[in-house]
Amino acid sequence: MMVDPEGRSVVMVVEDEESYQDALNIGLTVEGFVVMAASTINQARQLMTTTKPDLILLDVMLPDGSGIDYCREIYDTSRVPVIMVSARTSEVDIVLGLEIGAADYVTKPYRLRELVARMRAVLRRPLVGNEEEVITFAELRIDFVRRTVSRRGIEIELSRKEFDLLALFATRLAQVVTREVCLDTLWWGLELSDTRTLDTHVKRLRQKIEDDPSNPRHLITIRGVGFRLDP
Repeated sequence: MMVDPEGRSVVMVVEDEESYQDALNIGLTVEGFVVMAASTINQARQLMTTTKPDLILLDVMLPDGSGIDYCREIYDTSRVPVIMVSARTSEVDIVLGLEIGAADYVTKPYRLRELVARMRAVLRRPLVGNEEEVITFAELRIDFVRRTVSRRGIEIELSRKEFDLLALFATRLAQVVTREVCLDTLWWGLELSDTRTLDTHVKRLRQKIEDDPSNPRHLITIRGVGFRLDP
């Protein structure tokens, strides 16, 4: 595993456009990062076998596949935050990138100063989780190390965002978590035109953890404020 002796953050840049890759290599090095470069998904996979970067900058369109699909692959085995980079600017594309768990989404062309600010903001944010390895309440068991949830002994299939949202509620058990905290923590403060994506995730969670999702006993909505997970 690559560890910088000076304690600098290690960033893997997965970018096939040579001009962007060269500029990032120089600019990020000047800003104090250690930069590893890959121009294909296959090269990135090889680097990940020997190195654990602190952050990944991942282009959406790569010669040997989709950055979206590779982001999903990364999160199957790692908790390294990923910032998606793309020339696609529609809200649909941005939301898709964030839905799969990306920490942020930056559109080309971008300014280095803005990119670095976003990178440092991501690196400062704690991963959603808990000092405890497992939390149990009622009929639920949440394993933060394995990132699994079981209900009455049967494992529930959750998406990455669904797990992170449940983990956020579980680490504040019986406390109200505001909508703003949910969005800032899991969607990194992205200003969406509306917040229906949060409501959709809450609805999906209820369908998986409640006996009667239309009359929830655990995941309660506090109108005008946010949500509370009751044991």
